[in-house]
This record gives sequence, structure tokens and C-alpha cells, in this order.
Amino acid sequence: MCYLAEGTPFMPTTRLDRARMLQWMFFEQYRHEPNIAVARSWLMHGDPDAVDADALAQKHANGHAALAGMEGHLAEHPFFVGARYSLADIALYAYTHVAADGGFNLSTYPAILAWLARVRAQPDHIRITDRPEASA
Repeated sequence: MCYLAEGTPFMPTTRLDRARMLQWMFFEQYRHEPNIAVARSWLMHGDPDAVDADALAQKHANGHAALAGMEGHLAEHPFFVGARYSLADIALYAYTHVAADGGFNLSTYPAILAWLARVRAQPDHIRITDRPEASA
């Protein structure tokens, strides 16, 4: 993602902001995605009746901990790095906006909901579930 974003407005320009962007991207990979995306996958693409209830409960607990961390940050900042949309927001948006599919109720996270709206307002926004139009 960083390679593709180099030279675009999505890549912060200062070393400190780049480090903060990477910090949030690592958070996405190690705290967010393994819980929120995996719970979604189990419930959306597997057999929901075969999901281990204890394992799902653990994914939910860990996912809510990740969401709480995001909520705390977003309660004080409009985006994850500085005051502007960056690659960190793109990475975290991917599974956050479909977290309900994994059994996560985002209604208790008002800062995340406001951030999701800010991301949706970005030019050329697409959802993870959008399908490209078939070419003729």
C-alpha cells in the first residue's frame, strides 16, 4: 500500500506523520483485522452454525478492544494521522465499515461513526463490497 501511495495525497510528508501512519497500519494488521475481519469471514463466508461460540466471543472481545482504541483517538482527531485523510484511514476503513457483518454493533462508537461518514465523503469512495461494473 505504501509503495502505491507514494507521491499521492494519501501519504504523509513528514517522517513523524509517516511513522504515525505506519503505527496505525500495524495496529490494523495485528489488533483490528485478526478479530473484526475474521469474525466477519466466519459469519459471512463460512457456516455460521459451525462457528465455535467461544472463539467468536474472543474475537468480539478483542475486536471491541481495538474499536475502543480507535474511538478514543477519533474522539480527539478527525482522521488517524494529523488532520487529514491518509493511507491509515484507508487501511482501517476497509473492515471497520462492514464490522456489523461480523457481529459488531458500532452504534456505541460515535466517533467511529462520524469518521466513517468523513471517509465516505472522500472523492472516489468505494465500499469493500462494491463490485466493479462489468465492461462490455
